Amino acid sequence: MSDTISKVAVLGAGTMGHGIAQVAAQAGLRVTMRDVSDAVLEKGLAGIRASLEKLVGKGKLDAAARDATLAAIRTTTDLADAVRDADVVVEAIPERMELKLETFRAVDAAAPTHALLGTNTSSLSVTEIAGAVKDASRVVGLHFFNPVPVMELLEIVRGLRTSDATIARARGLAEKLGKKSVVVRDFPGFATSRLGVALGAEAIRMLEQGVASAEDIDTAMKLGYRHPMGPLELTDLVGLDVRLAILDHLHRELGEQFRAPALLRQMVRAGKLGRKTGEGFYKYDK
Repeated sequence: MSDTISKVAVLGAGTMGHGIAQVAAQAGLRVTMRDVSDAVLEKGLAGIRASLEKLVGKGKLDAAARDATLAAIRTTTDLADAVRDADVVVEAIPERMELKLETFRAVDAAAPTHALLGTNTSSLSVTEIAGAVKDASRVVGLHFFNPVPVMELLEIVRGLRTSDATIARARGLAEKLGKKSVVVRDFPGFATSRLGVALGAEAIRMLEQGVASAEDIDTAMKLGYRHPMGPLELTDLVGLDVRLAILDHLHRELGEQFRAPALLRQMVRAGKLGRKTGEGFYKYDK
């Protein structure tokens, strides 16, 4: 497997996908971003443009670098076209195992045999996803964090058959993207999702029990523990539906301590999913 990385295919143009595409292009890599429709791709590109403009406005990026980043990204709705000459493929599609398996089967049929195959899953089994390809040794979890251009961490997840060479290559990719990496075993929730949802779920239970207001719970964690965001603010950012799906998965895999709070399930049923819908534990301007 070649160590050279110059072309990256990102499958998915949503919040995570377009963030990954942006940081790869900013790092000087050629990027192909793929999604199911031109409308979704255009929305992803709009997100990248807005993110880059913020960086320019803050003096962290000049106009030439902004333009070079945008020029390095092409889009397509054709998966085979996206991955055919990629050195790295990063899947960033919805957290449904059947979708990921279908996608990785298609990637395996079209991507070069040297390509590193990564999944941005935050909780699903990397080992199971790797079962969709002939050579499972080149599949690895590449768990980025939202917002990708800002967050420093890349959690690298070693599946049961992930090779040492693949881990080394994933660490090299993290360095190239300006991220700090940690390597964890493929165990439900990995390290970050398991700890993050446990804290978030307990904060929701406290709100449910009337222990304190959402604002005071978040302020306590920010000022008392130096968290940059409170657990309820973070749940709004990630999406209540995403947090619920992770909790349900961990409840099945690990047991009762991850049972989702009733309030969380009620809010998801009511369509209060956080920032993306304009209301979660807080209200937002749409």
